[in-house]
Amino acid sequence: MRVALVHDWLTGMRGGEKVLEVLCELYPDADLFTLFHRQGAVSPLIERRRITTSFVQHLPWAARRYRNYLPLFPLAVRQFAFDSYDLVISTSHCAVKAIRTPERVRHICYCHSPMRYAWDQFDAYFGPDRVGPLASRLFYGPMLGAMARWDAATASRVDRFVANSAYVASRIRRYYSRASTVVYPPVDTAFFQPGTEAQERHFLIVSALVPYKRIDLAIDACAQAGVPLHIVGDGPERGRLEARAGGASFLGPMSGAQQRDEYRRARAVLLPGEEDFGIVPVEAQACGTPVIALARGGALETVRDGETGILFEEPTPDSLAAALTRFDRVSFDRCRLRANAERFSRDRHVAAMTALIRETVEAPEGTQW
Repeated sequence: MRVALVHDWLTGMRGGEKVLEVLCELYPDADLFTLFHRQGAVSPLIERRRITTSFVQHLPWAARRYRNYLPLFPLAVRQFAFDSYDLVISTSHCAVKAIRTPERVRHICYCHSPMRYAWDQFDAYFGPDRVGPLASRLFYGPMLGAMARWDAATASRVDRFVANSAYVASRIRRYYSRASTVVYPPVDTAFFQPGTEAQERHFLIVSALVPYKRIDLAIDACAQAGVPLHIVGDGPERGRLEARAGGASFLGPMSGAQQRDEYRRARAVLLPGEEDFGIVPVEAQACGTPVIALARGGALETVRDGETGILFEEPTPDSLAAALTRFDRVSFDRCRLRANAERFSRDRHVAAMTALIRETVEAPEGTQW
């Protein structure tokens, strides 16, 4: 069976790339298609693929500003051809779920999220505060409206949707009018384990520095509560965030081992934004570290309030600062934290995906999911 894997873009090892990495292990001979590939940005297992990129790869300044070419993505995905394959598996949070496959070729889409920019995070990326009121209203608004219509219209090209959380399954149902099967992303609980490092006073964020992560909210809340904050990661928002950082320390990108050490030393890991799933909170719990998270999205599935962390209700500095105060009054058991994280282990993900793919491939033609 000839298999093709399709991914939006290869620019770093985040949650979506962890799913792709598992698929590369399951199908070592599969070809990989992507809109844009930054050499060396992903793991050697993925880099060893035969990687086909779209014309976005060759556009000016694409290495740093590939998202600026969003209006061209519908055209870019059309250039990929899958006539010689038997199965196509896309891992998508933006555009590649819209690829066209021949009728005989099954297309499974592991959906990390319906297109965030077009549906419910427009203001975070293209709102008046980001691009100016005129550009937001006259250019980006109509453009993203068209992208949302395209995103919904192309959902029928997928034979079977897999959602990375129940929260995303509800969004797939709302925006695409499609059912989906939930398979949680893989968390390497064999690697992320409690250690012997002494716990320090600071709180921790491990995140890409992009608008919807709401790092600004955590910076303001920690300043209000008078507690130190360490931030691991990088991204286009770094300069703006450092300008308002106060007492927050920016540590930049780190290796997996360095991140693990940071998890172990922190009092708690903060998740101030609404996540579709959120691997970081699970990695932290696997290391025996509790989480303080906004009570929305995937955190409701990964964090147990008062047992493995604290959930706060409103995306405001006041609400998070109150959660930081509440945190000091709660005791957490490392064994419970670890047991909760094991629900999302890599082994469970592999077993679930293997069974789902086999079921999909062996299903009679015309099966509806």
